[in-house]
Amino acid sequence: MKTLGNALRALPPWAIAAPLLAAAILLATEFGIGWHSVVLIACGVAAGVFAAVHHAEVVAHRVGEPYGTLVLALAVTAIEVALIVSLMIAGGAEAEALARDTVFAAVMIILNGIIGLCLLLGGLAHREQVFSLDGVSAALVALASIVIMTLVFPNFTLTVPGPYFSGSQLLLIAGVSLAVYGAFVFTQTVGHRQFFLQDAVLAEPAADSAAPSNAVTAVSGFLLLLCLIAVVLLAKMLAPDLESAVARMGVPNAVVGVIIAGIVLLPEGLAALRAARRNRLQTSLNLALGSALASIGLTIPAVSILSLFMHTKLMLGIDAKSTILLLLSLFVTTLVLRTGRTIILHGVVLLVIFSVYLFTTVVP
Repeated sequence: MKTLGNALRALPPWAIAAPLLAAAILLATEFGIGWHSVVLIACGVAAGVFAAVHHAEVVAHRVGEPYGTLVLALAVTAIEVALIVSLMIAGGAEAEALARDTVFAAVMIILNGIIGLCLLLGGLAHREQVFSLDGVSAALVALASIVIMTLVFPNFTLTVPGPYFSGSQLLLIAGVSLAVYGAFVFTQTVGHRQFFLQDAVLAEPAADSAAPSNAVTAVSGFLLLLCLIAVVLLAKMLAPDLESAVARMGVPNAVVGVIIAGIVLLPEGLAALRAARRNRLQTSLNLALGSALASIGLTIPAVSILSLFMHTKLMLGIDAKSTILLLLSLFVTTLVLRTGRTIILHGVVLLVIFSVYLFTTVVP
């Protein structure tokens, strides 16, 4: 108990109170103790997101890179998969495109929105930033392969008319996605870990260089998991209100996938932005690209197996407009990150593409 008390005192009070507040709002709304208020749920989401960022940094500081970013990416993605699966089960045939819309939105938000903001804010603070070209290249190779095979290839197969895969093709794509993602994780953590490390000379020293104790790390890990669960479940409660609002505005259903992906990616996005401002661009790119890989590399196999088990259709192929934007995003991101150095212009271009993506999602 004394160790636990010391660990709690080592953490900021708000970082302990925020996840408890989010959990309390979740329980009150779930069991009808309070009332269903969109504003209250949104406050719970915000509290959970900001606390999750803090606890993720504590865990990352203790376990070191790139394990810290991998922990956050896997935690967020696991809960994202649970959210999508639960919505698919509840939505039936109407939710057959939900996984595609959410995964595609996550990839576009990460490639253009998060990376673009990191490069812009980091460039404004430090003019030019550097990172490991080998690590980023490995991530982009894996991401491009999975994205094209899962979101573009279904439109060109012949066994079942696109944008669907047949049952055997779904099994193949699920296996291929897991294989590529597994190979990337092995490369990141064992095979070539040095490719994903930030050069300490290039980074600003942290305000407190001492690593947190095991007890503090364990408490932060528990609170991180609590934050992520609360955020995703609260987002699920917001889904009906979001769908109703989208229907009233007369915009495409794909907007719901964008909003869900945006909420789920908030903790990682904020953590990546803070790292970029501290001149730790390698950490930012590890978070961003690792999240994109985990999102598609784990979500697609999960929803594919669920679709086969439930004997439901799973729409994976994206339309021509989305395909062009996806290919443009991959091409520009590869060009931007090809030299190991970034400038403000790179961030501006990626954010322009992101703005076009958002606008054409609402006004196709």
